[in-house]
Amino acid sequence: MPAKPLDPSSPRALLGAELRVARERRDMSQAALGEKLFVSGSYIGQMENGTRRITLELATAIDQVLGTDGFFTRNCGKQGKSKYPEHFVEAAEAEAEALTIREYAPLVIPGLLQTEAYAREIFHAYQPLAPGSVIDDLTEARLDRAKLLADPTTPLFWCVLDEAVIQRVVGSRAVMAEALQHIVGLIRARRIIVQVIPFSAGAHASLAGPLKLMSFEDAPPLAYVTGLGTGQLSDDPATVTQHTLTYDLLTASALSPNASLALIESAAKE
Repeated sequence: MPAKPLDPSSPRALLGAELRVARERRDMSQAALGEKLFVSGSYIGQMENGTRRITLELATAIDQVLGTDGFFTRNCGKQGKSKYPEHFVEAAEAEAEALTIREYAPLVIPGLLQTEAYAREIFHAYQPLAPGSVIDDLTEARLDRAKLLADPTTPLFWCVLDEAVIQRVVGSRAVMAEALQHIVGLIRARRIIVQVIPFSAGAHASLAGPLKLMSFEDAPPLAYVTGLGTGQLSDDPATVTQHTLTYDLLTASALSPNASLALIESAAKE
């Protein structure tokens, strides 16, 4: 995997560059190092170019394999504490590097599309006993993520929503109307593509839960699936291929973008 320009302001990128140097000093390929660490060669490349962070567990194993005298174990904490939940850290960091993001949302509006009021209601529902400061921090982190879409073209964002997403009232009718109008605005600005799977479509390819697919300029594509308080990011080619087929089937079950827009606008007015 070719190296991308190093971001000197990113501790994760700097640590990744050190990993590349240490690996090449041992005359090991990414695939060879990955085999010893029980990860793919592309995963090594993603750590080296800063797309994925080096976890403490992997840092310890890297030190053992490359003989780096505890360097990566000591320094992996300097990548910076994430403002995201542990199960979502790698996915959020990969999202920020992605050229394309395709997402299926069965229950709630995707985080990148949420308004502040909608996000607050979601976090209050998830953590009803959390103090206001915690809700503030979670909401701020979510809105920071959404700034990705401030760029007029990158990443390309295409999402498929289950009709439940637009029909379930979160917070209040006013909160929901604002949230749906925000999506409508992004669609009409030609910043995002949205399709809705109507209830009338019946069973579809991803009844099991949410799905996110990400592609990159200089790294293999990733698939991210989530459960309650859990998430799994995968670069396994067979897994990504299967999830890509799932997403394609979802788009085939969904309304066209124009029909979806009309449905969202109608729901916003109810």
